[in-house]
Amino acid sequence: MDRLLRYFLGQFIRRGTMIFTTASGAKFTCGDGTGKPVAVRFMTTDAERRVLLNPELALGEVYMEGTFVVENGSIADALAILLDQPDILPRWARLQWWLRYLVRHAQQFNPPSRSKANVARHYDLDGRLYSLFLDADKQYSCAYFETPDATLDDAQLAKKRHLAAKLLIGRGHRVLDIGSGWGGLGLYLAEMTGADVTGVTLSEEQLQASNARAAEKNLTGSAKFLLEDYRNIPGPFDRIVSVGMFEHVGVDFYETYFRRCAELLTDDGVMILHSIGRSQGPDVTSPWIAKYIFPGGYIPALSEVVPAIERAGLLVCDIEILRLHYAETLKAWRERFAARREEAVRLYDERFARMWEFYLAAAEMSFRTQGLMNFQIQLAKRQGVVPMTRDYIGCEEARLRGVERGQRPRLQIAGE
Repeated sequence: MDRLLRYFLGQFIRRGTMIFTTASGAKFTCGDGTGKPVAVRFMTTDAERRVLLNPELALGEVYMEGTFVVENGSIADALAILLDQPDILPRWARLQWWLRYLVRHAQQFNPPSRSKANVARHYDLDGRLYSLFLDADKQYSCAYFETPDATLDDAQLAKKRHLAAKLLIGRGHRVLDIGSGWGGLGLYLAEMTGADVTGVTLSEEQLQASNARAAEKNLTGSAKFLLEDYRNIPGPFDRIVSVGMFEHVGVDFYETYFRRCAELLTDDGVMILHSIGRSQGPDVTSPWIAKYIFPGGYIPALSEVVPAIERAGLLVCDIEILRLHYAETLKAWRERFAARREEAVRLYDERFARMWEFYLAAAEMSFRTQGLMNFQIQLAKRQGVVPMTRDYIGCEEARLRGVERGQRPRLQIAGE
């Protein structure tokens, strides 16, 4: 086993420096000797065998189980090396990738009943877990770092402001927030713009928190949140925004999604879609992520999204690519989770805490070293709805900053 492990890992790891100790006590080093060395240990031969047979799934599992440990550095340091190799996958794992690609449509088949069950697996976890690492407004999506020294709370506020500016919202506009989370964006739009906001979510935990927050801020007349699938909500709406939800739609439902948005949007309406994306074409979801974190989820390539938009009869007015903003967001989440890790252990257990730190670290390093990014696509049904140049975005952001300073009280999470 030691020889096999050394050979295959040596073939794969050609950048950085990683020192392995096997279950039998043998040591070997992989990489080109650059960077800070990271030392890891396999505690059992079973862990070694599983990683060799199915590395994309097994590495996270053996880390969760404690049979793969990082002795010098952190799991984030280890994944920074492993996910920054010339070949994204070890050569011996490429057949598995092709098999997963062939069945990805079945794994992402998300009719309403399955969508709700998938959402419950992740978003109906104990709300206290998310309070350990998210910002005060519980924004569970890519932040917008306007400056290198921006705090997580600053960057999440900037994200909401940036989206609001692109939506060109006027007082009284009817706004639909598809995948409204804990309500932060919807409440911001209602408070800052005077819009009439409807948010839809499939998470009962998020629904209760959102409506409680609306009541606390005296916004129940202008911001309401419903437990509803986007396919069933009645319209029309002047504006539609969707942040961090499209990753749960599934490739076979892209056309359904955009056709429904086109039906809901008024003729002079504007929509913003904010989603994680791939820069390097269609792919598959990590089997570990699909099994433990986001069942039914998939990160789309723009080449998969734009054709569905065109077939739905919507016009693309603007596309903005946010490259490293999510890497910085995930770094902040990872560090905040680490600082309160023992609370996560008390909420769940050690295995869960290890699963969550592997998830946050793997996601961060995927954005830093691989072809992941975020995109914001602005859509309309006809020409002339959106200004010809992008100057209006900065002007509207400046106006919203003034509104925030003059009217906006401290954000408060329900239960504080």
